[in-house]
Amino acid sequence: MYAIVVIAGQQFKVTKDQFLYAHRLQGSIGAALNFDQVLLVENGSDIKVGVPTVSGASVNATILDHVRGEKVQIFKKKRRKGYRKSRGHRQDFTKISIDSINI
Repeated sequence: MYAIVVIAGQQFKVTKDQFLYAHRLQGSIGAALNFDQVLLVENGSDIKVGVPTVSGASVNATILDHVRGEKVQIFKKKRRKGYRKSRGHRQDFTKISIDSINI
């Protein structure tokens, strides 16, 4: 059984007992989350596709940790002009565990 759900503006294919990194979500560690924007649910051979969402379907999750991703280096240069610019970025993520998928 799996579902396609919208979490923090992104679509994820989730199954029960799966760990997932999503963009930073509000809430403390151990808090329960409920996502009701379920776009598709598959249970064996039964597939329900939402228009745009499946009515009555939801996904329950728990926040495990707040982490930061790896650093991304942005480097710009124009040759023979002495122009060099270096920037870095680290994205904030939330590690969540999918507890159940409700149809």
